[in-house]
Amino acid sequence: MIFAFILLALLILSVLMNLGSAAMGSGHVRMGKGAHGVGPRLDEIVYEDNDSLNKIAIVEVNGVIMGRETASAFSIVEVIKAQLKRAQEDDRVKAVILKVDSPGGEVLASDEIARAITDFQTKSAKPVIASMGSLAASGGYYVSAPCRWIVANEMTITGSIGVIMSSYNYRGLMDKVGLLPVTYKSGKHKDMLSGSRNPKEIPEDEQQMIQGLINETYNKFRSVVQTGRDKAHDKNKAATDPKDAGRALSSDWTNFADGRVLSGTEALQRGFVDQLGTFDDAVERTKKISGIKDANLVMYPQRFDLSDVLKIFGKSDAKAIKVELGVNMPNLKAGQLYFLSSTFAQ
Repeated sequence: MIFAFILLALLILSVLMNLGSAAMGSGHVRMGKGAHGVGPRLDEIVYEDNDSLNKIAIVEVNGVIMGRETASAFSIVEVIKAQLKRAQEDDRVKAVILKVDSPGGEVLASDEIARAITDFQTKSAKPVIASMGSLAASGGYYVSAPCRWIVANEMTITGSIGVIMSSYNYRGLMDKVGLLPVTYKSGKHKDMLSGSRNPKEIPEDEQQMIQGLINETYNKFRSVVQTGRDKAHDKNKAATDPKDAGRALSSDWTNFADGRVLSGTEALQRGFVDQLGTFDDAVERTKKISGIKDANLVMYPQRFDLSDVLKIFGKSDAKAIKVELGVNMPNLKAGQLYFLSSTFAQ
């Protein structure tokens, strides 16, 4: 009986969630699957109804960008790819607004999103306009760089162009408590970044190897920025109105790509963004670039039902207790490369 009551409660919860999703879209909901019938299941809801046949899709990049799966079994990368595919397949969607509010995150996840945006614009010929919120730094800027146009608020925190890798060496603490590590390895660098090694025993060339990896990834970041901004400016500068030409990267932009954070105003001066404004300004710019007078704003949230709720229960650990402190700190892995704002990397 208890099991039956639990199933009934979950069924009622699933129904309420679906009704809530329908209410969000004011009745304008279209369900669908991800690419090739697999992947995230997406609804289509109307964010703003302007009684138009045209659509502008809003794709959100919120929080730390991670490639790992979430409770919904799909990573942010998979969800964004599915949303872009949905926008590409719908002929009524004329453009996409990438709504960014992120301090960055994993290098590979950020790069996959940036590539997806580039491919979307190439294959669909539909522009992607980035609308930066309070924070669009490091990986948050990385995913914005390929966009046709970038709008930032004057108080947006952006920039932080760089790469970070962190590790801890706790050998001193081990020595104090009398704990001696025993390691067997196939080569002298196999335990690279191990926290149990004596710093005096670390080969001299190891730091150069690690720094070389950092520099290679950093150069990739700068290449993405330069390529994205140059391509966007080449398209925008053809406009007759100078205000529609956007901003080119300044000649000294690399001096500001040293990991420092920038305000929206500073980013505009250096050509990292094209315009200062709000989300509404980004919408107007999107319509202008797309050559349309009006459009409905739509979003593609993930659809959750009873099976998703059961998955969450199946993955939960009864021994785990989550304490909400009001700040979601990224769970960084030692030895992992990140495009992450230094403010959140400590």
